[in-house]
Amino acid sequence: MRVLFVSSEIHPLIKTGGLADVSASLPRALQTLGHQVTLLMPAYRDALAAASALGVRLIATHTIDGQHVRLLQTRLPRARNRVWLLDCPPLFDRPGNPYQGPDGHDYPDNAERFALLCHAAALLAEDRLGIGWRPEVVHSNDWQSALVPLLLQDVRPRPALVFTIHNLAYQGLFPAATLQRLALPARYWHPDALEFHGMLSFIKAGIVFADRVNTVSPRYASEIQQPAFGYGLDGLLRHRAAVLNGILNGIDDREWNPARDAALAQRYGTTTLGRKSANKRALQQELGLASDEGTPLFAFIGRLVEQKGIDLLLAALPELVRHPAQAAILGSGETASEDALAALAQAHPGRIAFRAGYDEALAHRIEAGADVFLMPSRFEPCGLNQMYSLRYGTVPVVHAVGGLADTVVDATPEALADGSANGFHFLTDTPEALLAAARRALALHADPEAWRRLQLSGMRADLSWRRSARAYEQLYASALADTAAA
Repeated sequence: MRVLFVSSEIHPLIKTGGLADVSASLPRALQTLGHQVTLLMPAYRDALAAASALGVRLIATHTIDGQHVRLLQTRLPRARNRVWLLDCPPLFDRPGNPYQGPDGHDYPDNAERFALLCHAAALLAEDRLGIGWRPEVVHSNDWQSALVPLLLQDVRPRPALVFTIHNLAYQGLFPAATLQRLALPARYWHPDALEFHGMLSFIKAGIVFADRVNTVSPRYASEIQQPAFGYGLDGLLRHRAAVLNGILNGIDDREWNPARDAALAQRYGTTTLGRKSANKRALQQELGLASDEGTPLFAFIGRLVEQKGIDLLLAALPELVRHPAQAAILGSGETASEDALAALAQAHPGRIAFRAGYDEALAHRIEAGADVFLMPSRFEPCGLNQMYSLRYGTVPVVHAVGGLADTVVDATPEALADGSANGFHFLTDTPEALLAAARRALALHADPEAWRRLQLSGMRADLSWRRSARAYEQLYASALADTAAA
């Protein structure tokens, strides 16, 4: 199949979260299966700089919505996928991340910026830029590209339209006047289309008009149809339940492989698990933690926001490190949370280490050096860090929601006996529940043989994109069959 994959971020060109990882790994895996997957994303300043090392060439120019744009081509590292970069300097040549300026505030013209991306995708789907290539499937991701299915509704013949929700909490909501600013037809200002409580919702366009809607784990696909996780869209999602799927994300098991990871102090695998301890010693030294191989080392990597349960972590850490235990934390987000973590590290020298920001190599070293990985997310569409942890023999402790529940098997007596256990669950989003699960982990950690079995269970699991890519292949085929029959 010929697939146009539209995303607002792609690793390693630019990354703010898991969407970038998925937008590289899934197209790469689909290409390996024999499909031709071309990616489209904006040519942000940092993305262009990153692409320059891979080679960039101009393939088309056009005027879209009054903006002169250039379409540049580069490639996805370690793959045969083309990447098309939509170059429009007035909208994309800016400092900061794809969505916010250096001041941490959203760009006020984000609606125009990502509407341009959607219009470019629609033109490419009709081969109106003169490239000589038309996709059979257009796959849009999250609110930034959710207008694509709407824009292609009346095209005949048209490609099959697939829309993936990576995180329903981010919906692309803008004032009502945005409809006119974007020159969208007035008929779409309706609760059955773009209107959402008096606001314009980008994400509704994808949910309403795509042939297939999916999200990134089976559990999350069920959760978002309920009020607690649906963010006001649960009714619409229940209405579209017949075309709603959940496909668990995979991980890039070449990049996240402790046996080949160049960032580690000592590489290791299932048959050399004892070498993992060298990474713990190196991490303790790097972060200024007390050098004590016997003290369990807990880790957290992620955004310091309420969704990720940062308040639960902050409340639990002082008690956790009294057991004794250590904690290594890497992340950025709300200033208050960063300040609180810095204060805890200062109050518990040698026990708690905090590094603000994101460092990809350090993230690999933390995954390899820690004993336990904490993921107290209030909701988690899929989650990748628990899978990285399983791959690295670092046992996850997770709030049993979304993809966390789908990938981590709780160490109940039954699961320990049959060898399926690979981590620990807690069921309520409270500090007490998090601590109780962490104490269960500490108790099992005291039994080296039982702990090793838990580690190996996680390390041997197939967490790769190969499995998930097959599921997307079937999703595309079913959407194509419906489109052909229409």
